[in-house]
Parts: sequence; structure tokens; C-alpha cells
Amino acid sequence: MGTFCSVIKFENLQELKRLCHWGPIIALGVIAICSTMAMIDSVLWYWPLHTTGGSVNFIMLINWTVMILYNYFNAMFVGPGFVPLGWKPENSQDTMYLQYCKVCQAYKAPRSHHCRKCNRCVMKMDHHCPWINNCCGYQNHASFTLFLLLAPLGCIHAAFIFVMTMYTQLYNRLSFGWNTVKIDMSAARRDPAPIVPFGLAAFAATLFALGLALGTTIAVGMLFFIQMKIILRNKTSIESWIEEKAKDRIQYYQLDEVFVFPYDMGSRWKNFKQVFTWSGVPEGDGLEWPIREGCHQYSLTIEQLKQKADKRVRSVRYKVIEDYSGACCPLNKGIKTFFTSPCTEEPRIQLQKGEFILATRGLRYWLYGDKILDDSFIEGVSRIRGWFPRNCVEKCPCDTETDQAPEGEKKNR
Repeated sequence: MGTFCSVIKFENLQELKRLCHWGPIIALGVIAICSTMAMIDSVLWYWPLHTTGGSVNFIMLINWTVMILYNYFNAMFVGPGFVPLGWKPENSQDTMYLQYCKVCQAYKAPRSHHCRKCNRCVMKMDHHCPWINNCCGYQNHASFTLFLLLAPLGCIHAAFIFVMTMYTQLYNRLSFGWNTVKIDMSAARRDPAPIVPFGLAAFAATLFALGLALGTTIAVGMLFFIQMKIILRNKTSIESWIEEKAKDRIQYYQLDEVFVFPYDMGSRWKNFKQVFTWSGVPEGDGLEWPIREGCHQYSLTIEQLKQKADKRVRSVRYKVIEDYSGACCPLNKGIKTFFTSPCTEEPRIQLQKGEFILATRGLRYWLYGDKILDDSFIEGVSRIRGWFPRNCVEKCPCDTETDQAPEGEKKNR
């Protein structure tokens, strides 16, 4: 009930401005088109309300719509939760393990990161999602993931209605010749005839809605599986990248240490309960987190500080081995690259073979970084920043001038 009230009242009426953005407009438009057309097709042409099955089907369609919109607006308006302005740990000595945010004038709590779009430090930040025009993080991770689950399920139901409507309405209208197929759109399917005949306009609208439903099922369904994968490991997309860079640092310097992700509870069920609870409120306060045995509360932030001090790990250098046009969802880079395109407003950058990239973070099939516009590897040169596919680049071999190890860390090879 508390969550519901927070959605109705809002913390600030300025939050309504989040709706005035291309992401929510498109998302809500797709929901409205699919839901409305599914109800119209069902009632008028496929499964009328005077039948028991038709009534149950109609109630299910309304139920999908309500649950999808509830979780969508929860994710948008409840928000991820922000680190309080001016925040610092209770123990002043712990500040040595934390990074300081000059914008928020506060220390970054464990698992928090500063979002340039929201202009605040976000608790347990996963990413900034343009479709909700907000960040996905500590408070709204569950609602966002439920939305990613319910949207494909509702679209599958709607797609079934669209297919069956077109099948039942066109079955008796098709006539086959030797070289032609004719459709008589004036023929009625049901007796008595429906109030509104299933004409060419209805067929076109149903076909369009079917395309939207199938596209949403595939795209959003892929995002759901990606989110569940990191939730079951109690990670975020950013933390997965930090862990990858940690392993790269240890391997490069041949250190006698093993990086253990501190927030993995050791069981998928325990990790799952960190996000999904019966009360709807995630565990913890977003500032301190339960950790696995043998780890430190600031293990991850300490690793971030090590990577920040190590220029080689902070920006991993890649060489472009294949041209990339800068397309949002490139079809020619593989099916996995196509379907896992980052859901963000951040740009893609065009690549040409032979160029060099400094990657600062990334996903399994995508990397984010700066393109060096000259052959120099010196910080401060002019760069273009954005996302690009992993399979277009390869790691550069060790550069003896730029990859010097910190004193005392690099072992004899």
C-alpha cells in the first residue's frame, strides 16, 4: 500500500515531466495499441463477451494491462533511490575506501554510481533506462524486472488473439486459383454478422498490432533474461564490468590474489530475495549491504579505487578489426549483438578498421568507451564517446610505455 501511495502522491510533481520523453511515449503507445486492439478484436470478431470463454479472456486482457502499467509507473515514479546529498559514512575512517562525488557533495555509498542524466548518485545503480526515463536501481529493480516479465507475457496473449482473429475472419474469405489467391473482405464470418465488419482497415490495424506484439515479446523478453541473470548473481550491469576489469588487473600483473564478488550470497535463492520480497520493499537501506563470509563491506569500492589508480585497467585499449556503421541494432554483427543492444540514450560510435578505442565499461556483447582521434595514447586528446560491439575490436597487446605496472605490484615474468 505504501508503494501505491508513493505512485499516486509522488515525491514531487516535477516527476510528471518524465512522461514528456520519447521513451515513455513510445512504451506507453505500444502498450495502448496492443491492449486496445486485443480487446477490440476479441470482443467484436473472435471471442464475444456473451460466452464464458470470451468473458474470461477479456478479464485476462484487462489484468495484463493493469499489472504492466502498475509496474511500469512504479519503476518510473518510485525511482531507484538516491544517495542523500552530503552523505558520509558514520565511521569517518571509512571515507578512505569511498569515492567522493563533487556534484552531489557526498561520498558514494557502496554499489552507488553517479548518473549524468539524473544528476544524482544512484543507489545500486544498474543503468539509466530511456523507456522509463529514469534509472534502474535499488528501489525499483523489482518493479522494472516484473515489467520486463509481464510485458512479453501480455504481448504473447495479445498476439494469439490477433492471429486467431485474422484466421477465423479470413478462413471463409480465401479463394485459390491456379496462380492467384483472392480475399473477399466483404464476406461476414459470424452469423449473425458482427456490429462492425472485419474490413481492410481492421485487418491492417490487427496486422500492425501483431508486429508490435511480436517485436516487444522478443526485445523485452531478452532484457528480462539479462536482468534475471544478474539478479540471481546479486550483481548489476556496472558491477559485472568492474568484476571483469578486476580479473583483468589480477591476470595482467600476475598477482597472488582472487577477486571474490562480496555481495553474492552463495545461493541463487538468497540473491533473488535481495531484490524480490513479499512486501515489495527491497532488503536493506541502499547504503549498507549484507556481504558473504570473508569479504569486506568495502571490497568492491576498494577494487574500484585500485582500478582508478591503474590507468591501464581504467581504460582498456582495443584495436578496431571490423568496420561498424554506428547502427543501434546492427543486423550484420550477430544475432546476440542485435538483441542485446544497450537500452540507453548514450550514442553508438562509428568505427573503421585500424582505429583505437579506450573501453571504460561494457556488457557481454557491447563495450563503451572513447575513440582516439589520433594515434596518441595520452589522456586529454580529443575523443568521441559511445557504445560499440565487442566483436568489432580486439585487445591491444601490452604497450611497454603506457602499461607500466604500479611500483611493487608487477611480478617478474
